[in-house]
Amino acid sequence: MLDPWRLKLLGDLAALGTVRAVAQAAHLSPSTVSQQLAVLEREAGARLFERAGRRLRLTDAGETLARHARTILDQMETARAEVAGDGSAPAGRLTIGAFTSAVNTFVLTAIRRLRAEHPRLRVDLRELDPTEGIPALRRGACDIAVTADLFDGGAPVDDEILHTPLATDRVVLVTAAAPVAGPVDLAAYAGAVWSAERPGTWTHDLITRACRRAGFEPDVTAVFASYGPLLAHVEAGLSVTLLPELAVDARYEVAAHPLREPLRRRITAAVRASAATRPSVAAALAALSAAA
Repeated sequence: MLDPWRLKLLGDLAALGTVRAVAQAAHLSPSTVSQQLAVLEREAGARLFERAGRRLRLTDAGETLARHARTILDQMETARAEVAGDGSAPAGRLTIGAFTSAVNTFVLTAIRRLRAEHPRLRVDLRELDPTEGIPALRRGACDIAVTADLFDGGAPVDDEILHTPLATDRVVLVTAAAPVAGPVDLAAYAGAVWSAERPGTWTHDLITRACRRAGFEPDVTAVFASYGPLLAHVEAGLSVTLLPELAVDARYEVAAHPLREPLRRRITAAVRASAATRPSVAAALAALSAAA
């Protein structure tokens, strides 16, 4: 008999890559994780792991079981929710991961609606950068990931992940100056001082790629962990930045300029295909679509 908790550890190892990372995510010691994975290997009756230096790598059998693990866990959660409810009414616990500007604009509205319409459903919320959403979804850290693509306007093709379109959002140049007439040429700001979120985040990648496309490397001199200090820096006249329009908080006295070469992102709600029919997931997708 395969233990569900150990299956989750296996799925985390496939997603995160190292025993140490799995231990941090599960709030366990690395030795405990290693011991539990060894027990799972005995339960499976197959060699799931092999050593690659100091790292533990999945064998072909391990990769196969890891692919099935998330589906098995989703099916168990669906059964648990149906037993807790009436078979069709949303009940139990659901986790939504969403990026900051989505949380601030429509995700909270959707959660309020869910709480009012489905009192037996508990909705947890995790703030996740768009770069973090799909990895978190794959390893089961959230049930729905509100995320965004970069430039092409299309969600990645993946049979295991289903995307529900929610909204489109244009990218704007944010400055302290008053709006100018018409769209701006990004190349005109090649000599400007730039601010951004931390490297590895969606907006940092956005600025780097967009400026390079315009023919220059941005001089990023201020880096922030959130939009608030970043917008305050721009408001003070110390930098310019690129942001999706949803992220431009009206509390800051900044100007949002459309770009001459438009950039847009598409916002989607992503779910695992194995969890898409769960009543709680379906209700949350409907609420997010309505709010967005």
